[in-house]
Amino acid sequence: MRKIIPQVCRVVSNRKLNSSGAYFKIAVEGFKLSKRILPGQFVHVKVDPGNDPYFRRAFSVADFDKATGRLDIIYKIVGKGTSILGNMRKGDSLDLIGPLGNHFNKPGKNKNLVMVAGGVGLPPLLFYCRYLLNSGYPSKNIMFLYGGRTNNELVELASLRRLGVEFIPCTDDGSYGFHGLITEALKAKLPELDTNKTMLFGCGPEPMLEALQNLAIQHGYKGQLSLEAPMPCGIGVCLGCIKERLDRPKKYVRVCYDGPVFNIGEVKI
Repeated sequence: MRKIIPQVCRVVSNRKLNSSGAYFKIAVEGFKLSKRILPGQFVHVKVDPGNDPYFRRAFSVADFDKATGRLDIIYKIVGKGTSILGNMRKGDSLDLIGPLGNHFNKPGKNKNLVMVAGGVGLPPLLFYCRYLLNSGYPSKNIMFLYGGRTNNELVELASLRRLGVEFIPCTDDGSYGFHGLITEALKAKLPELDTNKTMLFGCGPEPMLEALQNLAIQHGYKGQLSLEAPMPCGIGVCLGCIKERLDRPKKYVRVCYDGPVFNIGEVKI
């Protein structure tokens, strides 16, 4: 059984990341490890000390500093739970459970890696990219595509550029970077990518992941996708996040417990 430790951490910052105020980054300190946190894993957050909202919210870990116990979460305000989170201030307490779920695999250093992050799918891939670079992975072998509807939907651009990898921003309306969907930007890069040496990693809205998986299967690329789904319990009990397997029809996985990271072609999106 996986060991889970609920703990109360202190908010050290909570700031807006874009001018519309939709995206925030909250940092907490005092997160004590029950085990190592790896990219792709998530924490389950109780956003209110009472019971409204009743269920916790799942957020991918955007970064973690083992030395200080500082943990970063990037989130978008989409409803009541995230609105409460957006009003938190320095010194407030936040109840967390984690780390939960599985994580991205560590590929061989001879592989070329393509990260494809759409909207709120940025945090786990940003963490993954930092993790690989800190592990000695060559920056020249990593391409990072990051897309949003408009330029105001793209956040943490300075952090992405500091990674030193090939960075390709995309916007649906053409207000910044490649004009078009992120999967269209990837298609434009496919002639440069060796199928046998390249792995694709994705996280973002479900339509984007579906298109990315179809593209990868069509061209024979291997890799992994981090799925997003409502995760009321976060530990595989409530079955609120099940998905049918693509490789085994009528068989199902729990995104929170068996994932959220799955191999390309493993789960029906």
